Amino acid sequence: MEENQKKESFRKKAELLLHHLKPAASAFALGIGASLAATLLRTLFTQIIRFTVDHALLGETEGLPAFLLNAPAGQILVWCAAAAAAVALLEFGAGFVQDSNLPKGSERFVKSLRDALYGHIQRLPYRWHVQNPTGDIIQRCTSDVEVVRNFIAEQMVELLSTTFLIVVYMAAMFTMNVKISLFVFAFIPVIVGYSLVFYKRISKGYQKADEAEGELSSDVQENITGVRVVRAFGRERDELEKFRKKNNNYANIWMKLGDMMTVFWSLGDVMSMAQVFGVVAIGVHLCVKGEITLGTYLAFVSYTRQLTWPVRALGRTLSEMSKAGVSIDRLLYILSAEQEQSPAKPLAANLSGDICFEHVSFAYEQKKVLRDVSFTVKGGTTLGVLGETGSGKSTIALLLSRLYDPGEGTITIGGVNVRDMEQSELRRSVGVVLQEPFLFSRTVAQNIAITRENVSQAEIEQAAKEACLHESIEGFQSGYETVVGERGVTLSGGQKQRTAIARTLLEHAPIMVFDDALSAVDAKTDEAIRGRLREAAGGSTMILIAHRVATLMQADQIIVLKDGQIIERGTPQELLEQNGVFAHTARMQSAEGEEEAE
Repeated sequence: MEENQKKESFRKKAELLLHHLKPAASAFALGIGASLAATLLRTLFTQIIRFTVDHALLGETEGLPAFLLNAPAGQILVWCAAAAAAVALLEFGAGFVQDSNLPKGSERFVKSLRDALYGHIQRLPYRWHVQNPTGDIIQRCTSDVEVVRNFIAEQMVELLSTTFLIVVYMAAMFTMNVKISLFVFAFIPVIVGYSLVFYKRISKGYQKADEAEGELSSDVQENITGVRVVRAFGRERDELEKFRKKNNNYANIWMKLGDMMTVFWSLGDVMSMAQVFGVVAIGVHLCVKGEITLGTYLAFVSYTRQLTWPVRALGRTLSEMSKAGVSIDRLLYILSAEQEQSPAKPLAANLSGDICFEHVSFAYEQKKVLRDVSFTVKGGTTLGVLGETGSGKSTIALLLSRLYDPGEGTITIGGVNVRDMEQSELRRSVGVVLQEPFLFSRTVAQNIAITRENVSQAEIEQAAKEACLHESIEGFQSGYETVVGERGVTLSGGQKQRTAIARTLLEHAPIMVFDDALSAVDAKTDEAIRGRLREAAGGSTMILIAHRVATLMQADQIIVLKDGQIIERGTPQELLEQNGVFAHTARMQSAEGEEEAE
C-alpha cells in the first residue's frame, strides 16, 4: 500500500514538472546539450595535455599519429597548442549557449508554474481559503516555487551533467589503465550511497522547516494587517513573544539541518581526499614501474580532481532533491485542491425575480448555524434580517452568492436553483457589502470603481454622494486620488464601509446585500444613507442584515434569527405589535439612544 502511494506521489510530481517544462523545452534542451558538450570538451582537453606531455615533451613515439612520426618536438607542441586552443574556444562557446539558454528556460518554467498556481487559487472555493492561512499560501507560491525553480534550473542540469561526466571520465580512464580506474570507480557508489542515506534522513527536516516558515509568514502577515488592533489594546509584547517562539523554532530547525549538513560535507571531504591520495600513490607506483606514462599519470590525477567536486555535488544535489520534493508536494497541495464546479449547462435566471430559501440548513465543520430556514424575498423589495452574533445572519449572504453551498435545502432566484447558474454571473449580480469590507491599497476612486470598467469620474462621485461619502472625500488632501493604504488603513471604519457601499451602488447589481454594513457609522449617518439607498438601488432586491433595529424599519419584511432558526417574521409594524424579540430589541436600543442623547 505504502509502495503504491510512493509511486503515485512520484507520478504526480513528474507530471507537474513535465507539464510546466513544455514552454521551456527548447531552451532547456539547448542548455543541457551545451552542458554535455562542454563535458566532452573538458575530457578531450585533458587528453591533449596527456598527449603533449608524452609525445611533445618526453618524445614518446608509441601511439603517435603517422603524420607526426618524423615531426620535430616543436612542431608537435604547436599542433597540441592549436588543438588545446580550439577545444578551449569550443568549450567557451558551449558555456555561452548553456548560460544564455538555461536562465530563459528557468523563467519560462517558473512563469508557467506561477500562472497555474494563481489561476487555480482564484477558482478554489471560499471554504478552502478560510481553512488555509494566507501567509502559508503566500509562502508556498513564493519560497516553494523558488526551490522548485532552483531544482529545475540548477540541480536537474547538474544531475544530468554529473552523471554524463562520470560515464565519460570513467570510460576515458578505463582506456588508459584499469587498475587506477577501478580504484577511482570504487569510491563513486560509496559517496552516492552515503548521499542517498543522508537524503532520506534530511527530507523530514526540510518539511518541518517549510511548515515552520509558513507559520512564521502567517504570523507576520496577520500582525501587520491587524497593527491597529495590536496597538489599540497594547498587545505588542504578547505578539512579539508569540513571534519569538515561532522564530526560535524555525531557527532551531535550520540549525539542526546545518549540523547535519556539516557532518555530511566533512565526511565527504575525508572520502574525496582519500580518493585523490590513493590515485596519487597508485599512479606514482605504476609510473615508476613503467606501467603508465607520466602523461597518463597526470591525466588520471586531473580526471580524479575534476571528478571530486561533481561527485560530491551529486551528493549535494541528491540531498537538495529532498527539499525540492517537499516543495513540490506543497505546491501539489494547492494544485490538487478541488476547484469550484460550474454546471455543465448553466441556466439563465431572472435575477430581478424572487429569492427563495427553502428548508436551508448549513454547518461550518461540525457547528450548525442554519436550521431549516425558509423565506421568500419578492423581487424589488427589501428584506431585513435581525439576530444576535452567531445566529446565522451573515451565512445567508455567503450562501446567496454561493461562497458556500447549503448542506440541505435549496436556494432559488427567479425560480432557478443557484447551483444551476454560472457562478461568475451570479456573483456579479449579487453585490455584497460586509461589516469589515476589504479595500485595496489604491486611491479612493479606484476602490469605488473596481467593480466596473470605463467608469467616469462623475459616476464615481455620484455613488459616493449616495453613500454619504462625498463630503468626507472632499476633505482629504488629495480628494478622490487619496491612497487609502493596505486594507484601507488610513480610513475610519465608517469611511471604509461607505466606500464599499459606494462601489456596490456603482455596480448596479440586481441584488444587494448589506451585511451590518452601517455598523460603524453613527445613527444620523445611518438614517441618511438608508434614505438614499432605496432611491439609489432602483428596482434592486435588497437584503439588510443589521443589529440596529432602526436600520431595518424601512424594510418590506423582517425575519429574526436565533440559534440558526427563524423565530419571528413580518413587517416592522407587525413585529412591533407582536411584542417579541424584535420589539424588545427596539425598546432597548431606543432607551440606549435616549441615554446617549442626554
